[in-house]
Amino acid sequence: MSRNYDVFLPNAATRPAFESPLERLGWSGFFARQTPADAMEQTPPVRVTSVHRSGLQVIGADISAVLPPRKNATVGDWFLYNAETLAESVLLERKSLIKRRSPGKDRFEQLIAANIDTAFIVTSCNADFNIARLERYVALAFDADVTPVILLTKIDLCDDVDPYVEQAQSISDLVAVMPLNAKSDDTVSQLATWCIKGQTVAFLGSSGVGKSTLTNALAGSDAIETGEIREIDSKGRHTTTRRELHFVASGCAVLDTPGMRELQLTDAAAGVGDLFADLETLQTLCKFRDCAHDSEPSCAVKAALNNGDIDQARVTRWRRLVAEDAFNTASLSERKHKEKNLSKIIKSLDMKNRNERPK
Repeated sequence: MSRNYDVFLPNAATRPAFESPLERLGWSGFFARQTPADAMEQTPPVRVTSVHRSGLQVIGADISAVLPPRKNATVGDWFLYNAETLAESVLLERKSLIKRRSPGKDRFEQLIAANIDTAFIVTSCNADFNIARLERYVALAFDADVTPVILLTKIDLCDDVDPYVEQAQSISDLVAVMPLNAKSDDTVSQLATWCIKGQTVAFLGSSGVGKSTLTNALAGSDAIETGEIREIDSKGRHTTTRRELHFVASGCAVLDTPGMRELQLTDAAAGVGDLFADLETLQTLCKFRDCAHDSEPSCAVKAALNNGDIDQARVTRWRRLVAEDAFNTASLSERKHKEKNLSKIIKSLDMKNRNERPK
């Protein structure tokens, strides 16, 4: 069943003024309610702005430090900073988390970003445009309760933008679609609806689609390196090498991310269900609960296809995402279980060794 999900369009007239330096970093009542008043002085809040192999870069009201590396933390996370024992800094509960299965053959869960309010899903009006990939990004955003907005860039290099807009709008009635020129002076005003004080936005998409250019536009500078695409296939180079949070003049936090060539879903069934809510509802009318919508009798999905009520390509993409998410979720769950058992064995052996040491 689809959740009640509305496109969030902040009202410019209700934009809050900052009352503290923390609010500029994205601090809100959601995090304050997790923090005892007497703990704020001893362990002040800090936010992760970038992740390195050597540690987590964090900043607070008057703090700039590096915490030890942690597998369960990512850009955008909030910690209660323990200056005496950095490793004991407490990770606060997130209001949103975007994640994927790690690329390649490894079965890891990779955290992309935490505590994001709006995900700008960026694609170009050229060969980069891929509706199946856009659907994956939208499903990730839906699953994380993050507002997705599709940005169609490089319209100045496109003869006819309308087909791209039409295809993007067909993905979901709940997703705003905006064509723009990332290098135009109008960019900031076009994104102002979502880029308000205290909000955190993220640019997601392939390399070369204009994510860093858009981040620079919001920041009002050219501090972030940008690159051109290859004309032969419209693919770009990785000019952004890591996810990094920037704080811009409008008062919002902006996350620029490297291009993701592979986007495998995991544990995102709710997001896929929201994206394909009509098909999810339709399949409940099938005779068999485990209907594969192939050759089974009394299949509501096959009937709708035969009547021309739904599109075969979209059904295929839906079934593929459902199967992929189920497989990756099960695989990662199995891996976590094995790692947990291995950890128990190692701890047991360590304890045994300590007990058997000669005294």
